[in-house]
Amino acid sequence: MDIAFTVRLPVDTDSVPFVRRLCRLALEHLHVPQHVVDEIVLALTEACANVVQHAGDSAEYEVQVRLDDAVCRISVVDDGAGFDPGGRPAVDGSPLETGGGLTLMQALVDRLDFHHESDGRHRVTLEKRLDAHPPLRLVDPV
Repeated sequence: MDIAFTVRLPVDTDSVPFVRRLCRLALEHLHVPQHVVDEIVLALTEACANVVQHAGDSAEYEVQVRLDDAVCRISVVDDGAGFDPGGRPAVDGSPLETGGGLTLMQALVDRLDFHHESDGRHRVTLEKRLDAHPPLRLVDPV
């Protein structure tokens, strides 16, 4: 089964939980393992929060979700100022530090891509396999 949808959202903090719930419902409808759902939703939250925090004067942004039996692909598109993901500040591994959201997204998904489109918009694409693999462990116990 395939599910695909696109939503245009206002650049405000209320839009993030809305799109997070929408994506979670679609993933759960496809019976994706709960830990995979949680990882995808957290990565999406980070991508959307980055738009809300850094998009500047943008009035809206777009989230495109495409699910099939094997893969979830999500693109978050905005026309804000953008950034250089290679030039982000160094972090010591803590996802709570400035710049740590990108590190967290990379850890949660199988592929993370940043693209500056010819029309001036910026696209962040997250891709994750939906097969059941062991849950991500962000911190190893001592």
